[in-house]
Amino acid sequence: MIEALKEEEIVNKVGGRFKLSTLIQKRLVALNGGARPLVHVDTHDKMEIVVQEILQDKIYLDAASEVQIASDHSSASSSSIDFDFDSI
Repeated sequence: MIEALKEEEIVNKVGGRFKLSTLIQKRLVALNGGARPLVHVDTHDKMEIVVQEILQDKIYLDAASEVQIASDHSSASSSSIDFDFDSI
């Protein structure tokens, strides 16, 4: 099991267990559909990738429970990332 999921930090960061579950599920669907990971990790385990994206504040749920990618003002290339979450 992924150790970060045992800690309350990730639950509190997202806003609760149900939101965490929703965010993980929706992001896994996007990754399985061909979306590129937003973090660099030495694994092909998509669950670990999603957990790292959450811990590194790369993704979050908006008020409508849709996955949003956090804007990174330090990287000009992040503005060119385009994901279609409507198909989720």
